[in-house]
Amino acid sequence: MVFVDEGPLLVRGPVVVEMPDGRRVRSERPVSALCLCRRTRRPPFCDTSHRRKVRDERVRDEGEAGRA
Repeated sequence: MVFVDEGPLLVRGPVVVEMPDGRRVRSERPVSALCLCRRTRRPPFCDTSHRRKVRDERVRDEGEAGRA
C-alpha cells in the first residue's frame, strides 16, 4: 500500500474491497487507487475528483489574495 498526499491509497495486485453495505467490489488491475477523500463518483475507486477540489481551492485563494 502507498499513501499519496491529498490523493488515493494505492494498493498493488488484484484487490477485493468490502463496502459498508456488505457488497464486495473487485479490481484486477496491477495497482488500484482507493478513494480516501470521498469525492469520487466510483466508490471505492478514485476518479481523481480530489484534483479538481485542490485546484478550485487554489484558484479561490489566489483570487482573494489579488483583492487584498
